[in-house]
Amino acid sequence: MSENDERYMRRCMELAEKAAEAGDVPVGAVVTDNGTGEIISEGYNCRESMLSPLAHAELIAIKGASEKLGSWHLEGCTLYVTLEPCAMCAGAVVNSRISRVVWGASDLRFGACGSKLDLFAAGLNHTPETEGGILKEECTAQLKGFFKQLRERGKRYKQTEDSQK
Repeated sequence: MSENDERYMRRCMELAEKAAEAGDVPVGAVVTDNGTGEIISEGYNCRESMLSPLAHAELIAIKGASEKLGSWHLEGCTLYVTLEPCAMCAGAVVNSRISRVVWGASDLRFGACGSKLDLFAAGLNHTPETEGGILKEECTAQLKGFFKQLRERGKRYKQTEDSQK
């Protein structure tokens, strides 16, 4: 783990906290420029506030990076995210040509970077570098804490909660 990987993942965790404060699963993401180290775009889960299954942190960050760079080609960029991307988000990585994907907590139920399935090993037109487990314990604790609070309040996110076991 590089110093930058840890720094960017900590920023993702701050963004994930914003999602939790809004009542959404705490997942945060940033897209960085590998050359400059600059954060190009940020996102956090907004499925509840936007009432959209597409409002994943990764997709919001990828869309913002494409808009800022004026291109859907994001070669030379890294996506950092607190939770291993699902198949939809991994597909967006392939389609946007992101060079590297780094995540914190693995997702044994929906993870598409090797935990449940590995979309990047499917022989598609683009295969990013991947690294999981950056600040894994802290990212996992953040997610588990959120679901514990939901249970205490009598609310549930059944499918996502099960993925954290």
